[in-house]
Amino acid sequence: MNALKMLTGIAATATLAFAAPAFADSITLGSGDIGSSFSLNYDGFSGGTAISGLTGSTTFTLTGVSGNDYSFDYSVANTSSAPVTDSRISSFAFNTDPTISSATSTGAFAYTTLSSNYPNGIGTVDVCFKDAQTGSCAGGASGGLTLGQSGTGSFTLSFSAPVSALTLSDFYVRYQSITGVPGISSASGAGTMTTTSGGSTGGTPVPEPGMLGLLGASLLGLAMARRRKAPARAMAA
Repeated sequence: MNALKMLTGIAATATLAFAAPAFADSITLGSGDIGSSFSLNYDGFSGGTAISGLTGSTTFTLTGVSGNDYSFDYSVANTSSAPVTDSRISSFAFNTDPTISSATSTGAFAYTTLSSNYPNGIGTVDVCFKDAQTGSCAGGASGGLTLGQSGTGSFTLSFSAPVSALTLSDFYVRYQSITGVPGISSASGAGTMTTTSGGSTGGTPVPEPGMLGLLGASLLGLAMARRRKAPARAMAA
């Protein structure tokens, strides 16, 4: 009974620890931040599993605030390396507060989609910027930035009313045509902010992919080990 209570206590404590969300980077900008920029590095994951060598980066610069619009320049780079032998970044995405009403874009990612699902458990994003006109943010075209390539452009976010402070958060990229990683042909990546000039930064809670699954497997193994020991103690008595 004591062992069962101990196991229950461990499970409860560990669940609280592992279920606590991580924090995704965010930045808040206003008209006084025109000219400010911020950069992010991205990892790669598929099905809750991190993919070594699958990486990307972005830099965004606020270039104007006019009426209901916020305008930015962007640059995106595919920085993947071994064991990844090739990949292409087909889109990038983020959430906005307040929610945008429309978006336009030029350059390497000249197509936009609002309120669409982003793969690998990310869920709905407010806006994504794509290399081609597709039906969703999941990709499906053959363009984008291959390993070692970079691309630039600009985009404008439009709102239903003037916005005094805009928060961007939950930054993602989409990888496709991945080679060099057995069983993986597409993946997503989450961004971590590396540098900022202006604006105010913070965090929003997001789930850790795959963490609760690992916790459950560990607790199951512990429970089975205790069950195997119990008969041995009974026979010795």
